[in-house]
Amino acid sequence: MLRPAAALALALGLCALLGAPAAPAASRAKPTPDAPPAPPPPPPAVINGAELQVLDKITARVTKFAVAFGQPVKLGTLVIGVSDCRKAPPEEEPESAAFLDIQELQPGAATTQKLFHGWMFASSPALNALEHPVYDVSVLDCSTASGSPAKPG
Repeated sequence: MLRPAAALALALGLCALLGAPAAPAASRAKPTPDAPPAPPPPPPAVINGAELQVLDKITARVTKFAVAFGQPVKLGTLVIGVSDCRKAPPEEEPESAAFLDIQELQPGAATTQKLFHGWMFASSPALNALEHPVYDVSVLDCSTASGSPAKPG
């Protein structure tokens, strides 16, 4: 059995070896109040639409464009609307998903045919794809008020 003085010396020696502070918490140096506080994080970007890409299979032309919420875009015979766009936080795997409503204008008719209504994911375009003989639509990212892709945050 160790004597109290020997036990204290052994504990201090182990603390020094392991790099742990040997002094009790109450006697440790306290941070100075003069240090400025860390600046607050920037506000998250406001997402107002989605960045999309459309492939015309006939001409092999790829078109990239932004669609704002509630403002459908006409491209060829398609009318594409976006009602929501979500982006994963930076600590998770990169992912963007947009809720799309895609309709096709019928030639010679005033009506449209609903082709797609649902979530489309940027990382897995085939998971919920638009099946159309001429066009392939895919989500690239969410967009902000300035029209640039949303910064994660």
